[in-house]
Amino acid sequence: MSTKRKQLLILKYFDTSVANALAALQARSLPRPEAQMLLLHVLGQPTHARAWLLAHDTDALPGAAHARLHELATRRLAGEPMAYLTGSKAFYGLQLQVDARVLDPRDDTETLVDWALALLPRDAGRRVLDLGTGSGAIALALAAERPRARVTAVDASADALAVAAGNAARLGLELDLRHGDWFGPLADERFDLIVSNPPYIAADDPHLPALSHEPRQALVSGADGLHDIRRIIAAAPEHLAPGAWLLLEHGWDQAAAARALLSDSGWAQVQSRRDLAGVERCSGGQWPL
Repeated sequence: MSTKRKQLLILKYFDTSVANALAALQARSLPRPEAQMLLLHVLGQPTHARAWLLAHDTDALPGAAHARLHELATRRLAGEPMAYLTGSKAFYGLQLQVDARVLDPRDDTETLVDWALALLPRDAGRRVLDLGTGSGAIALALAAERPRARVTAVDASADALAVAAGNAARLGLELDLRHGDWFGPLADERFDLIVSNPPYIAADDPHLPALSHEPRQALVSGADGLHDIRRIIAAAPEHLAPGAWLLLEHGWDQAAAARALLSDSGWAQVQSRRDLAGVERCSGGQWPL
């Protein structure tokens, strides 16, 4: 698209209809699906209701919506996650409230939930622990799919726990929320399954600047990105029932290292799971009977 054409579309954004506002956002290089979501959000519509935009494409955009749309588009073009702009994110069939106090839940993490559910019988009251719960995404997905499970969720950030508590209350799901560093607030409690999506990015990773809007403490884990994974693997046996499992999400290139850490620490049935893109996204093992 020519520069002149972009300028004309951006000018139309300030006078105009829903359809022209959408075109102006795309002229600013915002992908069409994201432009649609932001437009629906400022108009008070569900962000998945794209058919609504077609039915109302000639409607005039209210003045207040103009300003809000421009602000959100500018923030998105600066790299801020869509979930922070709209305040919500779908995860495993749940609509979570999300903001800059927590990580933006990734679709890849649903691989960890799938694996955990395969290990949890539907009709048994197993004790499950989610370490570093953030928004509560993993813990709430497990609580929703396994109502008889007793799910404990830990986070070192009081702000993150506030987000998780809000999501649990709004969804009507029960979580036992604990504030502390990994196993710190758990004393001698034991669980039938431990899951975690811990920080796993190396401190000098070149991709970190692109994640600057998300909480750094939830992303970075030492020089090689494995510091927290090592801590969890080392301490987990004291909090697992015999024969129970530990499942960990990690970086796209860390599966072999995670398996080696588990094997060297005496875990059995050490293995990894691939996400929908074919990447080894999670690794885990069973603590021997």
